[in-house]
Amino acid sequence: MSARNLIIAIVLGSALAAGIFVAARMNQPAALQHAFAVPIPQPLPAFTLIDQNGNAVTADTFRGQWDLVFFGFTNCPDICPTTLQILANAKRAFISAKIEVTPRIVLVSVDPERDTPEIMGKYVDYFGDGNLGVSGELAELTKFTAALGIYFEKMPAEGENYSVNHSAAVLVINPQGEFSALFSAPHDVSNYIHDLPILMGAD
Repeated sequence: MSARNLIIAIVLGSALAAGIFVAARMNQPAALQHAFAVPIPQPLPAFTLIDQNGNAVTADTFRGQWDLVFFGFTNCPDICPTTLQILANAKRAFISAKIEVTPRIVLVSVDPERDTPEIMGKYVDYFGDGNLGVSGELAELTKFTAALGIYFEKMPAEGENYSVNHSAAVLVINPQGEFSALFSAPHDVSNYIHDLPILMGAD
């Protein structure tokens, strides 16, 4: 993808996301307290990434279960591990409450240069069993993020070090593989415990 086409894709994706969220604010189920439900769930774009076991990850990977998708990176000092721990705690609360459907936690790396499948596997396992770690080529990652309005940017630091600025939202993907809701920061376990059963029950 050329630089010009990449910029166009990001702008279009951001515009789509902005339109979705404006509509979502105007059409929320009354019982939701924090999440924004997408009025018309959006199908995921075509892309090919890889999981922690080296298997291909495509839009079809997100079919058949509810997914909580966070875009971050393993060298993230605070926001990423904190958010993933909140998701893990919420999932454990669902299991303890014997809620029949529990979502899968998915971390999509916005630092594919450093986050290999092996590193991703060790990282997501820290937050519990059954989590999915996704990384891959930058071009394929951009296809995924641009269509969903997810921002990330590599930020130089001292020496060869660098960080990555990125969106802090958690996306909810329904069993049809569609972007159906969003939790914005700041994240709290109680928000997921209250709103996720409503969202999953509405599908």
